[in-house]
Amino acid sequence: MFENDDPAKRAAGYAAVDRHVREGMCVGLGTGSTAYWAIERVGARIAAGERIEAVATSADSERLCRRLSIPLVTFLARPMAVAIDGADEVAPDWSLTKGGGGALFREKAVALAAEKYVVVVTEAKLVPLLGRFPTPVEIVPFAAPYVRRELSARFPGAEIARRGTPGEPFVTDNGNWIFDCRFGEIHHPAGLDEALRAIHGVVATGLFYGMVSEVLVGEANGEVRSIP
Repeated sequence: MFENDDPAKRAAGYAAVDRHVREGMCVGLGTGSTAYWAIERVGARIAAGERIEAVATSADSERLCRRLSIPLVTFLARPMAVAIDGADEVAPDWSLTKGGGGALFREKAVALAAEKYVVVVTEAKLVPLLGRFPTPVEIVPFAAPYVRRELSARFPGAEIARRGTPGEPFVTDNGNWIFDCRFGEIHHPAGLDEALRAIHGVVATGLFYGMVSEVLVGEANGEVRSIP
């Protein structure tokens, strides 16, 4: 998993759980080094006697939940009051780049289904515009040559790299591949997401927009602020 000792990430993850998770809830738990601390906090509260169930967004997060004795339920077996996850980039309009860990499809499904979607990050993830971090695009492996051809034709100048090593592509929990794409500054995430998903073989993109309820930013001194 993504265990680390970053006090800013710990503060953000803990604050999200303490502010939004209540006894008896079902919560969505994300993937990554900041979401790790939200999962850890849920585990601690269960160990203290609370009843909380979870939907995990990746196999890594599922393993951590089991290690911490967090009961897991299948997606939409129960309504999710809140989902908590990190991000690779957060723009001022709360649009996000996600998928650095490869769990973007499940992360987006959980984000869309939850009543509230809380994003936990550190200051380094705040950007004026998305695009500094490459946009992950999850694709069906069979369609990879076609998707690459269409990306190059429709987005001239974009840098397209299949994630993984030359002989061993990265494979998502869904059995798909990821193209990491650099499009430059992204002024219209919704439009770019729609254009990418219009290519046959694209399953999902790491562009999230119009779904965030709150962004919590952890700081090195342990303080947490909510950005407007």
